Amino acid sequence: MPHSLPSSPKSTPKDGKNGITKFTNCRILKGDSLVDEDLWVNSVTGKVIKSQAAFYDDFILPDEVINLGGRILSPGFIECQLNGAFGFNFSTFLEPAVYAKKVKELNRRMVQTGVTSYVPTITSQKSELYQRVLPHLAPSGHVQVAEDGAESLGAHCEGPFLSSTKNGIHSVDVLQKAESFEDLVACYGAENFDSGDEFSPMPIKMITAAPEIGNMTKIIPEITSRGIIYSIGHSEATYEEASAAVRAGATMITHLFNAMRPLHHRNPGIFGVLGLAESLPRPYFGIIADGEHLHPTTVKIAFNAHPDGFILVTDSMHLVGLPDGVYQWTNGAGASHIIKKGTKLILEGSDRIAGSSITLVECVSNFLSWSGASVPQALKAVTSTPAAMLGLQGVKGCLSDGADADLVVLTEKRNPEGVELVVDEVWKFGTKVFSRS
Repeated sequence: MPHSLPSSPKSTPKDGKNGITKFTNCRILKGDSLVDEDLWVNSVTGKVIKSQAAFYDDFILPDEVINLGGRILSPGFIECQLNGAFGFNFSTFLEPAVYAKKVKELNRRMVQTGVTSYVPTITSQKSELYQRVLPHLAPSGHVQVAEDGAESLGAHCEGPFLSSTKNGIHSVDVLQKAESFEDLVACYGAENFDSGDEFSPMPIKMITAAPEIGNMTKIIPEITSRGIIYSIGHSEATYEEASAAVRAGATMITHLFNAMRPLHHRNPGIFGVLGLAESLPRPYFGIIADGEHLHPTTVKIAFNAHPDGFILVTDSMHLVGLPDGVYQWTNGAGASHIIKKGTKLILEGSDRIAGSSITLVECVSNFLSWSGASVPQALKAVTSTPAAMLGLQGVKGCLSDGADADLVVLTEKRNPEGVELVVDEVWKFGTKVFSRS
C-alpha cells in the first residue's frame, strides 16, 4: 500500500518561522557512499526539500543552520520485526484504550534508538487476539506528528500458519493450516484485510507463513494481490518448495537460518533461493545480528550471498530496556515465561532462544565488526533496503528531495572490535525528537 502524503502539516512553526532547518558539515548517506553535502528539511511538510530551489527560486533562508561537525546524517532506521520493547508486548490482551496508550509510549521511546518507523509483529496467537489488536497497529503516517515518535508501517503477523516442527517458541497449540484464503480471513478478521483509505489504512503489512503447510503456496497470490508482503518463515520447506513460494509471490524471508530447515549441500533449503537465477527475483531476508541467533560468519555469508536483500532486524521482545529477570509472555493459548540474562532471552523450561533484547543500532555495529562491510552498506540494511522491501522507496529510508524528513545523527567510534555507531540525535518529520546530550 503506498504511503500517502499527510493531509495536514506535521507541525506548525511559531513566531513567524518557516520551519526550515539546514544541516551542514555532515556526511550524508547516499547509496553506497557518505557524501559531504548539506541537507535542508521542512518541519511544516515533514519532508526533505531541494535546497537550491528553496534558496534561489523561493528566496527562503533556513530558520536554523546546524553544524554537525562531520558526523553522519542517515535516514531514520526502519525496524521490520519488533515484537515489543520497554515492557510492552504487541501480542497482549489489554483494554483498547490501555493498548493504544502503550503503543504511543513505545513510539516515543523507540526514537531514542534511532528507529523512526517500524513493523510491529504479532506472534502466533488465538484469532481473538489478532482481531482485537491489529486495528491499533495500522500504518500511522497519515495522522502521526513528530512528537508522537516512531510510526507504525503496518503489522507483521508472524503466524499462526507455521510448521509445528519449526515453531521456535511459538505455541504449537494455536498453529493452523490454511486450505484457502478464507482461513486467513477467519483468523485475522475480515476488517483487517479492508484496504480502506489514507485515513483508515489496512492494518496488515506482512504475513510470515510456512509455504509447505496446507495450501499456503497456492494462497500466496491472493495475499500479495492485496498489497500484503508474504514472507517465508518457521518452515521445513525444501529448496523446491521455497522456490515455488518465490514464484508465487514471496518477497521476504523471516529471520534467515532461524526456525527453518538447515542448509544442506544436496538441498540448500530456503537459503538456496538467494542464489536463484536473475529471471526470478531473489527475496529480501531478515538477519538478527545479536550474537546469539547466528554466528558472525553466518551473517557474513548471508550478506555476501545477496547484499541487496540483506535487512538487519532485532526480533526484539518487550524485555528491551529492562533488567535481567523472569518475565511473563503471552504465548498463544496461555502464558509462558522468558528468562533474560544479559542480551540472551530463553523460554523458561527449554533451551530455545526467545527473540532478542538488542537495539537496531547495536545490530548495525555488530554487523560492521563482523563483516568488513562499509558504514554505508550497514546503514542501507536498516534504511533503503527495508524501505524497498516495504514498497516505500523515495518516501522512507532515503534523503532524497520529497522524502519524509526522518533523520538520525550518528557518531562513528572506532575500537579494537571494529566500528561502533552511536545515536546522537533523531529528527522525525523535520523536528528534533531526541538528543543524547
